[in-house]
Parts: sequence; structure tokens; C-alpha cells
Amino acid sequence: QVQLVESGGGSVQTGGSLRLSCQASGSINSAPLMAWYRQTPGREREFVATIFSNGATNYADSVKGRFFISRDNTKNTMSLQMNSLMSEDSAVYYCNGIIDGSPYWGQGTQVTVSS
Repeated sequence: QVQLVESGGGSVQTGGSLRLSCQASGSINSAPLMAWYRQTPGREREFVATIFSNGATNYADSVKGRFFISRDNTKNTMSLQMNSLMSEDSAVYYCNGIIDGSPYWGQGTQVTVSS
């Protein structure tokens, strides 16, 4: 079993930045992909960004150019740098990873953007 623990959430004003981190309890070196999702009350969890084992990335259109995903396999961490935050970015952000062939989720971290 692998645990994923998010950190870095909080409250920020519109236009501000936050950096989320996801710490895995095991190695992510061979994880084919790691990703961030987010969810607001009453809505389905939605894809935000993913990073593959070769470093390739993919972003939701709503965050492209503002959010940047990265991973450090030596530290078993993944990060999401969020810039130019908008109120519609407010959500619980979840870390996700395919590790040793199984999907894992973190418990989520709240991001609140206010004007």
C-alpha cells in the first residue's frame, strides 16, 4: 500500500499563487503517471494536470499556462505550482498516482481563492 499526502493548500487572493505538494510513502520512480484532480461541492472530480514518467505533461484547458506540474522521483514527490489564481480554482485538490499498477488517491487539500 502506498499513501499519498497533499500539502500546501490554503487561502489566497485572486491573482495570487500557491504551490501544492504530494508526498508518496513509496517510490514513484516507475509510476507511469501522477496527476492532480480537483473537486467542488456538488460536482464531479475533474482532471487538472498529469505528468508522465518521461516528464511529458498535460493540462486541463482551464489551467493551461497558469498551473505547472512537476515530479521529483528521488524524493517521491509531485508538485503543482498554481499562478494567477481565480475564484473558480477554489476546490479540494487531490493527488493521484498509478503506482505498482494500482491507483492511489490522497486525502485532498483545500484551496480557497477570494477577491
